[in-house]
Formats: sequence, structure tokens, C-alpha cells
Amino acid sequence: MRRRPRKRHVQLTLDDTRKPAGTHGGWRPNAGRPKVRFGVTHDRRAEVAPTHPQHVTHRIVDDVPSLRRGPVVEVIRAAIAAAHTPEFRVAEFVIESNHLHMIIEAASNDARSRGLKGLMGRIARGVNRTFGRTGKVFADRFHARALKTPREVRNALRYVLNNTRHHDANIELMGPTWFDPFSSGAWFGGWKPPVAADTPWKRKLLALPAPTARPRTWLLSVGWRRHGAIGFDEVPGSSRARR
Repeated sequence: MRRRPRKRHVQLTLDDTRKPAGTHGGWRPNAGRPKVRFGVTHDRRAEVAPTHPQHVTHRIVDDVPSLRRGPVVEVIRAAIAAAHTPEFRVAEFVIESNHLHMIIEAASNDARSRGLKGLMGRIARGVNRTFGRTGKVFADRFHARALKTPREVRNALRYVLNNTRHHDANIELMGPTWFDPFSSGAWFGGWKPPVAADTPWKRKLLALPAPTARPRTWLLSVGWRRHGAIGFDEVPGSSRARR
């Protein structure tokens, strides 16, 4: 009886093992849990101490027009002003075209979640009403980072308030005393020098009530000032910002 030739086993490469397996299960391209966008995971968030301010970032979905428009900015300011509670406060903010940066204080993770849920709900309703649309406004989860030292708080304040200088290529055209009118810069008390009412748009902003709340934590009210007031022309991430 003739013996069959022994089958030769070939070790598969990683790419070979990941070829589609047809319609009967197995690996498929793009299968599985969607990749995380913007670096925001769904892991359980670490508990943040109430003495630590937080830098929060929240993005909008792609089909929402730019938030840097007069009527929308008014909606967001009003929503922020209405969001403050004894356990949740927005101390500073900037409105960018597709996301918001905020410096907040919260008594607990639950207080932060409740405060942001109410705030984002007000903003979403106002944005949809302004643009005559329906549906989701904010994408993914918010990103939050605890600020634990005076230096971290100052860096976060500079980043939020001067965020547009960080992104805009026409920095030099803004002028040494320009601040972003779509931020809380008009009401920020830590500028070097203080805001001057030297243009019509600055006078208009300064005449409005501050939508932000006065901070209560030591780090955000006193501690960060140990490293000096913030210049209007400090560009986050540049050598000028580290002087």
C-alpha cells in the first residue's frame, strides 16, 4: 500500500491569520469595538478631589456649523451663567469652532457629571434652535484633566484663554493687548496688564455681566498667581509662554 506524502506545515504570518473568514464568523475588517476618537476612553474616571480645578474639553459633531458666531456665543454664555450651583462652577472658557475648553470646579465626579450634563443640554438646545436643526450636538464623552499644582493651573488658564493664539497663523496681526472675544477673557482678573476698554468691542463685552463664576478653590483663586499674571500675548506651547 502506497503511503501518502506527509503534509508540510507552514507557519502563518500575522497578516495571513487576519484574512477575512467569509460569512461564517471569524475576523472581519473593521469589526469589533469602534476606535476611540479624540483620545477619550470609556474607562471609569478617576475620582477628582474637590480642591483640584479641572480642564474640560468637549467637541461637537461634524455636521454642526462653527460655534464662533454671535448668536451661538450668546447662547453658550447664557447657558454657562445658568449652570452654576454650589457644587459646580465654570470659572473660565473659550469657544472654538468645533469644541469648548473650560476650567471648572466640582465637588465630586457626580457633581461634575450633573453640571456638565445640564450645561451641555442647554447649549445643545440653543444651538439647534439657532441653526434650525435637530439631533446630537456634542460628540463622544468630555475629556477632563485634574489640575493639582499652581503651575498646572496657570498653564491651563493660559492655554484656555489664549487658545486662539495657539492655533491661529495670524498671531502677529492680533496685537499685544488683543484677547479672544469668544472667551471669558473680558472678565478674567489675572491679566498682565488688566483689560482696557480701548475699543468698541471691548467696551461692549465689559458692559455685560460675567457669565463665569468666581473660583473657590485655593489653586484657582490664589495659588496659580504665585507664578505671575498672564500676558495677552503669551502663546501656549511657545518660548514666549515659558518666559
